[in-house]
Amino acid sequence: MLILGIETSCDDTSLSLYAEDRGVVGVTTAAQLIHERYGGVVPEIASREHVRSIMSVYESLLERNGVGQGEIGGIAVSNGPGLIGSLLVGTGFAKSLAYALGVPVVGVHHIEAHILANELAGGPLECPCLVLVVSGGHTQLFHVASAGDYVLAGSTRDDAAGEAFDKIAKMLGLGFPGGPAVQKSAERGNPAAVDFPRAMKKRGDFDFSFSGLKTAVRLHVEAAGRLDDGGIADVAASAQEAIVDILALKTLACARHFGVGHVYLAGGVAANGPLRDRMRADCDAAGIAWHAPLLEYCTDNGAMVARAGHHYLVEGRDDGLDLDVFARGILSSPSA
Repeated sequence: MLILGIETSCDDTSLSLYAEDRGVVGVTTAAQLIHERYGGVVPEIASREHVRSIMSVYESLLERNGVGQGEIGGIAVSNGPGLIGSLLVGTGFAKSLAYALGVPVVGVHHIEAHILANELAGGPLECPCLVLVVSGGHTQLFHVASAGDYVLAGSTRDDAAGEAFDKIAKMLGLGFPGGPAVQKSAERGNPAAVDFPRAMKKRGDFDFSFSGLKTAVRLHVEAAGRLDDGGIADVAASAQEAIVDILALKTLACARHFGVGHVYLAGGVAANGPLRDRMRADCDAAGIAWHAPLLEYCTDNGAMVARAGHHYLVEGRDDGLDLDVFARGILSSPSA
């Protein structure tokens, strides 16, 4: 079955074609660069940009890969969590196309799509496992018994790690999106230059908090006055080190708690080089197998939605024209 995956939960309009025997046939994504001038995603602008681009992205995807509409056997669409306006564009397009083509359509939880992006690197998840989902809107730990069976083991009490990266980048004048900008600046800095806090480090649970780190960075920048390039790089490196440190510590502690033999990364921040290096080293030392998505499938993309939808479409599921969207929702079951 050739599956069309549609991802419009935030600011990227991304569509993909996927087949189990062929893998990812193609991905076409339209990025919304307009948000750079605002230092973050503006929801109303994002939804309007999706409306402008989704049809051309769809047509380009089919043309580039030599696929006719009649070859599509099912449609998977990210229907939440995310920005309601953006989700409505993608889901409305998916339902309309499914009706016109006479094929089933399934809604996919955005977080499950990120988790199953790991399967695009080859082979199903090695379960039971632990997955750290870390992105602009989410920082969560899931114990995964099998694809579709998720138990939330820990989450952020306030801000997500990716949101912290974005705000820190804005404080330092590094641009948007913040994660790649902070990582690039940090390459020239000293990660031990500033001892930023690791919130909730000594607690026995597996939750996170990053609001205190943002405050500490702001106070440091204000006290320092005008920072030169070296000072900016040091702050970026030190803040990144604080984020990576607490993510790795909590993840390994949670993996030991559940006694799993496999740990996975997922989400946009999973592309962060220092995080991947730290997780690899810590997992190797603990005798735990480490996995991460291919870099091109860390950020929001249609391929991860198509792969996740495949699990349900091959079972005969069809959410039909009643499929709705949701802004928030914990991943806990196939219907979450």
